[in-house]
Amino acid sequence: MWKYYALLSAFFAAITAILAKLGVKGISGNLATAIRTIVILFIAWGIVAFSGELKEIKTLSKNNIIFLVLSGVATGLSWIFYFKALETGPVSKVAPIDKLSVAIAIGLSFIFLKEPMDAKVIFGGLLIVCGTLVLIL
Repeated sequence: MWKYYALLSAFFAAITAILAKLGVKGISGNLATAIRTIVILFIAWGIVAFSGELKEIKTLSKNNIIFLVLSGVATGLSWIFYFKALETGPVSKVAPIDKLSVAIAIGLSFIFLKEPMDAKVIFGGLLIVCGTLVLIL
């Protein structure tokens, strides 16, 4: 099932890039990020409330909170820089370069999470890096 969710994530990320480029026209990337964040805030908490998962707040550990807060900071910074890039750059280059995060995540998952690496994962990551270099250079 995770593969379907990942494909849906990629699909909506692609739509996000197009809609974000249209939405950031004439305004600052910071304001665009703030508006987007409010929308996401309502959607995420609405899903939690309607699914009955709100009671899980009591089960959060100190580690859960620390790492989720740090993840939120990283997400916020990612969005801010993404919108800054979209303010002046073409989606056809900004979005693929942003996906270099996939190759970085592969490397970090190996280092910090001790996830196994096989030839397919390494080759796929290298292809992403090569594609990013083609776009940058």
